[in-house]
Amino acid sequence: MKDQDSQVANLAREAIRLEINGQGFFDHAAEVTHNELGKKMFRKLAQDEIRHLDSFHQLFSSVISGEEWKNYVQEEKESSSSAIEELKSRMKKEEKAGELEAISIGMELERKAIDFFEKSVESTTDQPAKEMFDKICQEERLHYALLQAQYDSVTNSGFWLDVSEFRMDGKY
Repeated sequence: MKDQDSQVANLAREAIRLEINGQGFFDHAAEVTHNELGKKMFRKLAQDEIRHLDSFHQLFSSVISGEEWKNYVQEEKESSSSAIEELKSRMKKEEKAGELEAISIGMELERKAIDFFEKSVESTTDQPAKEMFDKICQEERLHYALLQAQYDSVTNSGFWLDVSEFRMDGKY
């Protein structure tokens, strides 16, 4: 494997880790959140993480074989449980405090993803990877802004925003 392919493969592995951890956490947050709009938001975020994984698989298929990709994903799913368990334990508080903690944790996960993808855009010379990382980074920024708006809404008024009513990027 040439150096650029090796670099892209390493970035892909880290991207897989971020997306699987995000999906696992958001799925759990949707399960334990009592507010229906909160559940809806967390489910949407989990689905976005799955979509990101699919995009990465398409992008990196020239560098990582399908079998190798499946192995990376499976290994990460098995090893991510300890990270997810740690995050779940932070949420075990009274109902509303647990939901606020879920939003805070989601913001932390999105911030880590944003940092990773920003660095990846800067560090890779592979143009398709650079473009994909930039696109995903923009989506992660939107996720962060959504979670921040939800946190502000819940702490100031106690109402959840409905995810489908507007987009944080102002496209409609």
